[in-house]
Amino acid sequence: MRFTSERRLDDGVLEREFTLGEVSGILWTPASASTPAPAPLILLGHPPLGLRTMYPRLVARARDSVARGFAAATIELPGSGDRPRWPAADQARSDLRRAMAAGRPVGDEIVGALVLPLVDQAVPEWQAALDALLPLPGIGGPVGYSGGLISIGIRLAVVEPRVSAAVLFAGSLVPRALVEEARQVTVPLHVLLQWDDEGNDRQASLDLFDAFGSQEKSLHAHLGGHTGVPESAGEAAAQFFTRHLT
Repeated sequence: MRFTSERRLDDGVLEREFTLGEVSGILWTPASASTPAPAPLILLGHPPLGLRTMYPRLVARARDSVARGFAAATIELPGSGDRPRWPAADQARSDLRRAMAAGRPVGDEIVGALVLPLVDQAVPEWQAALDALLPLPGIGGPVGYSGGLISIGIRLAVVEPRVSAAVLFAGSLVPRALVEEARQVTVPLHVLLQWDDEGNDRQASLDLFDAFGSQEKSLHAHLGGHTGVPESAGEAAAQFFTRHLT
């Protein structure tokens, strides 16, 4: 890991950009004077739109997490931002848009072609980021995963024992193979669902929630579209992490 920039935000949060191989990322940590003990770490997931595009939302989530005593970090996803594009993923995305525009069902073949290669590469990169982040001064775990593509959260919760709890957003298509993997998830889960999400299959999201193997899991459904998540949902998710990571 190599830190490439450092700045102090107006609320005292330390923001550091880093690179890990070809992967870029951002780490936010509390002011040193306010951290008598190492802080738990929350991994901030996001859609594959690029860190620069997502930065305003990510920094707001990070500042809220740091204010509650956590460190927060995120990394650029494969095929996003300044990373090389994936022609196969672009083709699958075009196929998805055409199917949705025509009102046709989106088959698992399209969803798998779009999501599975991303999950296969992104999850080991998140694990490598954990390897580099957890030994840093002021960060001590445990680790939570929050938001982003739910398929990445599923795989990470299955294969990464350092993830102790997860907040997942049921707002993206999930391949059938990942639904089967969801049965192996055992960490506590807090799942958000926008009831009127125009790009999501509500019944598929309910079936996915039913498939999760966790003994402690809760589903929080709100009326509204994909971007209509109420502020109260963020507060409930933060309380969930406070219970499980502190």
